[in-house]
Amino acid sequence: MKVLIVNTSERTGGAAVAANRLMEALINNGVKAKMLVRDKQSSSLCVSSAGSALCNKWNFVWERFVIWMNNRFSKDNLWKVSIANTGVDITKTQEFKEADVIHLHWINQGFISIKTIQKILASGKPVVWTMHDMWEATAICHHSYECERFSDECGSCQFLHSPSANDLSHRVFLRKQKMLANANNLHFVAVSEWLASRSRQSSLIGSFPISVIPNSISLSQFKMVDRIDARTTLDITQPYVISFGAARIDDSIKGFSYLIEALKKLIADGKFEASDMCLLLFGGLRQLEILNEIPIPYKYMGYIDDEDQQSLVYSASNVTVSSSLYETFGQTLIEAMACGSLPVSFTGSGQTDIIDHLSNGYLAERLSSDSLADGIAWGLKANIPAIQLRRSVSRRYSESVIANKYVQLYNSIIHNGEES
Repeated sequence: MKVLIVNTSERTGGAAVAANRLMEALINNGVKAKMLVRDKQSSSLCVSSAGSALCNKWNFVWERFVIWMNNRFSKDNLWKVSIANTGVDITKTQEFKEADVIHLHWINQGFISIKTIQKILASGKPVVWTMHDMWEATAICHHSYECERFSDECGSCQFLHSPSANDLSHRVFLRKQKMLANANNLHFVAVSEWLASRSRQSSLIGSFPISVIPNSISLSQFKMVDRIDARTTLDITQPYVISFGAARIDDSIKGFSYLIEALKKLIADGKFEASDMCLLLFGGLRQLEILNEIPIPYKYMGYIDDEDQQSLVYSASNVTVSSSLYETFGQTLIEAMACGSLPVSFTGSGQTDIIDHLSNGYLAERLSSDSLADGIAWGLKANIPAIQLRRSVSRRYSESVIANKYVQLYNSIIHNGEES
């Protein structure tokens, strides 16, 4: 069996990390897997790039320009939507031609167009499409927030200036509807029960088979380091350490402001002295001024793509917080658990698959900084063995476990295709 995993980036972003780990997991479990990307960032022979640099740049800019133009020349919400109006035709590549199964992941920002997706579906090859956000289930948005219009026909989109019944979202909805009209060989995968539940409400993909398979983690890469040793290496002397990481820390959907308010509450209530706590931050950050709002000592580590360094950060932390408004899965949470750090997050989205409240973490009331503060306080004082957290991750999210789930899915859709 030859599987082609398709993702915009090889390593940048949560979906890229998940797709890359899946490729490695499949290879380690005897599957001939390759990855096809727009942005190749390593010398791996298993990863190929599609499209020329100039063409890819043009596709990226053109998609954003059309969105900007339809948004009345405003940059508001420019990165919260994608329209897949242009991209690379990967069906012409040798990698596509040789593959038995096409496995799509996150293919936005000018990499794969709706037209090309339609060609992929018409090729007759079995297609698995892992959803890392809600874009497949909606017209243009990656997260619908409280909007339910995707359950009928998108239009009057909240992310567009001057929305109307026949705005950009509705027109893209119709294009996607046409794209999926004769897709008999397509199977969706959601990375959490929450995302699967939302997707089944979609008028676009709700009638398609949707399985739930979480992201995997390499336990050989995420190592549990002795907490004292980790803190010594990172030059941390405070007894209570909290970590927070995201591709973009200051992306509003990551809810960093809720963490700031929670920390302020812990200090105001006298539960902890500010000087006894340390916040470890890692990830991209454009608005550096938000660091001035942190009420406790902190270390900003920048963007970390080295698993050894990430392992140090998690191992040094009593608690790892995800305060996202919505999280389709929660990759940082299983990474933290693998290194012995307790996860604290809001309830109401994908994190609920990972955290068993008060057993292996804390689920705070959704978008409540007070409840998040309670969760952090619980985590800082909890006495749950680190090895217990790691074993929980190994049992549910190890490479072999997730690879086997996908192999079973590949075999089932290939078998069904042969029967038909």
